[in-house]
Amino acid sequence: MAIEGKKGKQIAVLTGGGDAPGLNAVIRGIVFKAKSLGYDTLGILDGWKGLLDCDTHCSVTLDLDKVEDIHMLGGTILHTSRTNPFKVPDGPQQVIKNLKNLQCDFLIAIGGEDTLGVAEKLVREGVKVVGVPKTIDNDVNETDYCFGYNTAITRATEYIENLHTTAKSHHRILIVEVMGRHAGWMTLESGIGGGASLILLPEEPFDMDEIVRVIKAREKNGKEYAIIAVSEGAVPREGQAVLQTGEKDTFGHVRLGGIAQWLAEELEKRTGKECRHVVLGHLQRSGNPTVFDRVLGTRLGIKAVEMVDEGQFGMIAALKGTEIVPVPLAKAVGTLRTVPKNRIDEIKLFVEGRTP
Repeated sequence: MAIEGKKGKQIAVLTGGGDAPGLNAVIRGIVFKAKSLGYDTLGILDGWKGLLDCDTHCSVTLDLDKVEDIHMLGGTILHTSRTNPFKVPDGPQQVIKNLKNLQCDFLIAIGGEDTLGVAEKLVREGVKVVGVPKTIDNDVNETDYCFGYNTAITRATEYIENLHTTAKSHHRILIVEVMGRHAGWMTLESGIGGGASLILLPEEPFDMDEIVRVIKAREKNGKEYAIIAVSEGAVPREGQAVLQTGEKDTFGHVRLGGIAQWLAEELEKRTGKECRHVVLGHLQRSGNPTVFDRVLGTRLGIKAVEMVDEGQFGMIAALKGTEIVPVPLAKAVGTLRTVPKNRIDEIKLFVEGRTP
């Protein structure tokens, strides 16, 4: 297909890893800004997988009509996958070859640490890449806030808040499992917003004896129920993460899940109270984005194209304060942004009967 823009160049766009509300807003921002500057935009389907298994169905031309209202929609119109080209024989070379065959001069990769990690390696191979950070876990380094996070914590907060009525009615302990492998941002803020009695994060192993003490202190004060918000990656002291399966994906991640069930069973044994667990799972990342994520995603997409136009490759578009600025990809990957101790100490103020 002939390149139509006045620049005579084309920008490829892909979305990798888990979906997040706001992805379509980023895509829309990219297409509108690219058009205004004279670039064509090509959407790569299924993330890095699309650039590995590229045939006639691996891409779609993105024009203004195609993306007009997509910023209001959740998910990604380009679809996604958890694919690592560097785990495939000749994978990086295949990606480079297919970008050339598709007449793409530049690439904007939208994703979390894994997707951005691949992008950073491709920069070293000579690919002109700009990254846009995305994760509902809000743990990408060098950016203050990731799109998708606001929607996810809004959802999780609503679910935790709504569980109060059933917990109170039945004098139950309800354990709510929230997404968060290594960083507890989602659990921290949805737990605060939803009024959880206890908040357990991956950053600080929890003490079962302390949890039992808190539950008994609540009972003493006439509160015969409790809601515990726990990150999927939280672990007990002298324990280990609870896994759904020991199998790893192409980025070396095991599938976490089950900590809420384990905690419910353990607490029922220790307290004699009825305990139930709720796993929020994909409900947190589903549905349409909040206004915040629509606007942030749009701004990130616009900035990413400006960075392409200015030759700022090997960088991500990062939110710093209220501004979107370029930050080196190499600084954004390799280390996660986890919850600092002072934020963990804040939530302890609201724990009933907590020992100093």
